[in-house]
Amino acid sequence: MARFRIGTFNVENLFERPRAMAGPLTGGNAILAAHARVNALIAEEQYGPDVRAEILQHLETLGLLRSDSAALAVLRQVRGRLVRRTGSQAAGTARTEVVATGRGDWVGWVDLVKDRVDELAMAHTARVVADVDADVLAVVEAESRVALKHFTDAGVVTRAGRPVYPHVMVIDGNDDRGIDVGLLTTRPYRIGTVRSHVDDRDSRGRLVFGRDCPEYVVELPGGGTLTVLVNHFKSKGYGTQAESDATRRRQATRTAAIYAALRARGEENVVVVGDLNDTPSSTPLRPLLERTDLRDVSQHPAFRGDGRPGTYGNGTASQKIDYVLLSPALFDRTVGGSVFRMGVWGGTKGTLFPHYDTMTSAAHAASDHAALYADVDLV
Repeated sequence: MARFRIGTFNVENLFERPRAMAGPLTGGNAILAAHARVNALIAEEQYGPDVRAEILQHLETLGLLRSDSAALAVLRQVRGRLVRRTGSQAAGTARTEVVATGRGDWVGWVDLVKDRVDELAMAHTARVVADVDADVLAVVEAESRVALKHFTDAGVVTRAGRPVYPHVMVIDGNDDRGIDVGLLTTRPYRIGTVRSHVDDRDSRGRLVFGRDCPEYVVELPGGGTLTVLVNHFKSKGYGTQAESDATRRRQATRTAAIYAALRARGEENVVVVGDLNDTPSSTPLRPLLERTDLRDVSQHPAFRGDGRPGTYGNGTASQKIDYVLLSPALFDRTVGGSVFRMGVWGGTKGTLFPHYDTMTSAAHAASDHAALYADVDLV
């Protein structure tokens, strides 16, 4: 038997993170919602009166009504102009108007301002990756493949200084905030083929995945393959509950269909991993959790829990949002698994559960997410 460990970890960025995602005190949810919406609006071919009015509304939320630069966002007008600003606020004559008539009139977009991740937080993120010691590790919210490779090559190495994870893959998804999903594998577990679902659309023509649902086919040392679907479903953080629930349901439905197609082709070793941003009993996740034969590693008798069912924040039941979902062949051969919280700051004072002794404040936490993993024996 060959035992391997597969895990998932939402690192919440490695080097840089949008300032608006730093915490509730930034007013980040409104900023993130405005950022997403205004970029969708400015992609329209024609800007009618309603579109122009809504663009201005969101620019005001972002602090960009009177300037191209604000504390949390930047309007980049590369060629041509989206807006014209006249008058003076002091004189009460300030006016901002959308002068572009559509996407073809100008080139530009709205960016989120980013801050460098705390140095200790980076070190603790690397330490979590090293201590979890997975052979195959899904990474959620990485800036890019280059960033992830630089990070692991420098921070997760053997005693001889060699990278523990020579195989690194991240595909740019549909989210322009630099929070993509990827995969790390150790030397014997080579990433073979990769298939993206970045362009998958629903029956109404809407993109399904906010990031992507890539299929990574990993070649196992003893022969055979493991197919890993890495996901990061829609957050509850902004937008209405009905909208975010509907988006996660579409994502769960499509992921379930991708999984079913793999199984129909005879693929037995399939795992769906990542941050699904909802609880096991939630309606949006039912297509994936109740209408497939996937099994959650945390429900396996060999899983070693710590009394806290959640994977995010303080680990309450309502914070169970990260998953390692195994096909029957993998679940039947599972011999262990656990949740790893040493990089999480638990509670206001960090006293809810053990963490690294070098973490002396919440700013030093590796992530708000615990890592989660399964140990599997394959013949």
